[in-house]
Amino acid sequence: MTTPAQPSSTEENEISLGTGMGPLKFGASMDEVRALMGEPEEIEESEDDDEFEHQAWNYLEEGYSLYFDREDDYRLSCIETDHPGMRLYGEAIHGKSPEEIQELMKRHGHEHSEIEKMDTGEMRISYEKEMIDLYFDDEELQFVNFGVFINDDLDVQWPA
Repeated sequence: MTTPAQPSSTEENEISLGTGMGPLKFGASMDEVRALMGEPEEIEESEDDDEFEHQAWNYLEEGYSLYFDREDDYRLSCIETDHPGMRLYGEAIHGKSPEEIQELMKRHGHEHSEIEKMDTGEMRISYEKEMIDLYFDDEELQFVNFGVFINDDLDVQWPA
């Protein structure tokens, strides 16, 4: 079995809000993700007391965690990444300041964010409608967590 070469195109790490990241699309089955990414280095099952039953597939070397919710027939519904090449709206965002990220989001029509400072010193900026959380440490973006869009009726909006 050959290992697929790591794609190096910028699209590979382009975050597409509500849709996915590069070739990874929300709504993909576990088999489709496995065909694209190979076997995860580790698979975490949700705790019994978690509100949502899910599996997290961790690709530690690539810097991705992929989440599959049982409620959604274990289709890909959320991606977390700290990949240094991650991009949003065509711009590299890893290491950017909160102000730079808010400015980027504003330029693309996303003005409503919530900011939370953690006890551990980190900061999170959340865009609820856009389903993205951005985590900063020392004023630098470290990782993002983003998911499939959900409408006002709490229906999942799978990308076409």
